Amino acid sequence: MNRRIAYRAWRCVASLSAGLILGCGRPADAQAPFVLSEGYIGEEVPPEIERSYERGLRFLVSRQSPEGGWKDSGGQSGPGIDGLCLLAFAASGTDLRYGPYAATVQRGLIAVLAQQNADGYFGPSMYHHGFATLALAELYGMLDEPRLGPALARAVNVILDAQKKSQQKAWRYSPQSTDADATVTGAQMVALFAARNAGLQVPDEAIRHGVEFYRRVQGPDGSIGYTSPDSGSPPRNAIAVVVASLAQQKHTHLFQGAWTWLTSRSAQSATIIEQYFFYYLYYAAQAYFRADMDAWRSWNRTTSAALIAAQNAQGGWDGQFGPSFCTATALLSMALNYRYLPIYER
Repeated sequence: MNRRIAYRAWRCVASLSAGLILGCGRPADAQAPFVLSEGYIGEEVPPEIERSYERGLRFLVSRQSPEGGWKDSGGQSGPGIDGLCLLAFAASGTDLRYGPYAATVQRGLIAVLAQQNADGYFGPSMYHHGFATLALAELYGMLDEPRLGPALARAVNVILDAQKKSQQKAWRYSPQSTDADATVTGAQMVALFAARNAGLQVPDEAIRHGVEFYRRVQGPDGSIGYTSPDSGSPPRNAIAVVVASLAQQKHTHLFQGAWTWLTSRSAQSATIIEQYFFYYLYYAAQAYFRADMDAWRSWNRTTSAALIAAQNAQGGWDGQFGPSFCTATALLSMALNYRYLPIYER
């Protein structure tokens, strides 16, 4: 049996066992945590990507602080960055109990949990909160960490409560914000989908309101605006494709329009892509993968080759928001080759 498929089956059993340990059983209508992607059975990860990914993970190990988090001089730090770094390890098959970097994941998870306040919020912004919640949701059910289930539930409640305060029924920088934008909303929506897949109760109404927000900021040409239907951008359109796909809305104008705009306008938006390059790659990889497997394979070959060529001598990537963020998102953009993360299933 293929090594990756065998491990996927092992983790499925481990997921169910850990759910009993945590005392948080899965409801009958929750999505199965591991479903093999269509057209993927037996497909091997290219060896050059395996080598690059391993170098990137070793770089992240070298950047981990004694407290378990990732702090770059002059770069971003906080629970969201730590969460993305944890996801990079989990995406290639390492968790708390399995894999060569299990100790790194253990320390990183402790660091993330230590940054959650009594109300369940991972500050300093909802960006951090969304990515930290996503990391908890993806690791949930695979671990025997007794604080993980309650911590995830509190984090989800923060997202749901913040949505209720918003006039747009979406999200912005603060859990107290009354307005919303398409990028912060994307982080919360993906976290909610991951939490729902892990078995937590996420109201259908919360998902519906989030999807409706994207419809309100979408222009007639399919572009996704920031707070209103103004000009689109590749990162925002990629986010909308991911959200619409997760919401099973691939037949709608939201999905089709956002996808068409993304694939037809990306070349004309080089400045925006360059400015937010690694952030764009993180969502674009998922958008291409969810929209069209053939398009993803072509995009993946080109983008992975460019990333491998740009990898620095230490094994990481440099750019806006610091090397830990850039390395984690670069790895996660290549992690669709592995597809261990439940949120990466089609």
